[in-house]
Amino acid sequence: MIEIKNLTKSFGSNHVLKGVNLNIEKGKTTVIIGASGCGKSVILKHIIGLLKPDSGEILIDEEDITKMSEKEIYRIRNKFGFLFQGAALFDSMTVGENVGLGLVENTNTPQAEINRIINEKLELVNLKGIENLMPSELSGGMRKRVGLARALACNPEFILYDEPTTGLDPITSEAIDQLIDSLASNPKLQVTSIVVTHDIFSVYEVADHVAMMYDGVVHFEGTPKELTDTSDPIVRQFLERTDSAVIKHT
Repeated sequence: MIEIKNLTKSFGSNHVLKGVNLNIEKGKTTVIIGASGCGKSVILKHIIGLLKPDSGEILIDEEDITKMSEKEIYRIRNKFGFLFQGAALFDSMTVGENVGLGLVENTNTPQAEINRIINEKLELVNLKGIENLMPSELSGGMRKRVGLARALACNPEFILYDEPTTGLDPITSEAIDQLIDSLASNPKLQVTSIVVTHDIFSVYEVADHVAMMYDGVVHFEGTPKELTDTSDPIVRQFLERTDSAVIKHT
């Protein structure tokens, strides 16, 4: 599992994380919600060692990544796949080259096997046969799915999703949520998922466990049903504002 203990992080005078405690259970999907700027994505960047905390620990399978050298962090990162908010595809590479990049850069896998894996992962995200297209030829939803195929290419134990439905229309967002859910429940993959989102619909679609950030700490933890049923005023205010925003823009 991943254990986050008393994590703190400031950027100048901005105290973003003020003592975050959170356990990520293996084989489950944990969704982190909260207002913009509350530190959700900052937590993801700490988990894969892109940021160093001011204090606290992050234990990944009982190894504290905060005390590791850069070489050791790269070893731990091999356990992770990351779907970036904007998919982060390289426009000068084909879809297939994007998906296989991690295998080319970090392994000695023969090209024929890389090609097989590329095709397998693209099929897994319902994009069979597009390996020769360029990212510029894809819709936003397709780009997200290619990014997800790339995240899956090295068979990670953990997949991190940073705002996976941002910028997508409701129908495409639902398709991405369903894909995340199907990957999490796929017994062949056995992945643990961490999803950062402001999309309350995604919470109910994919989450086994929900953590809500507020004022630099985890303010609420529970199941989606417990989130819905809670009388906590801060959680209720967040949910009601989210519902109002959805109604306003529909």
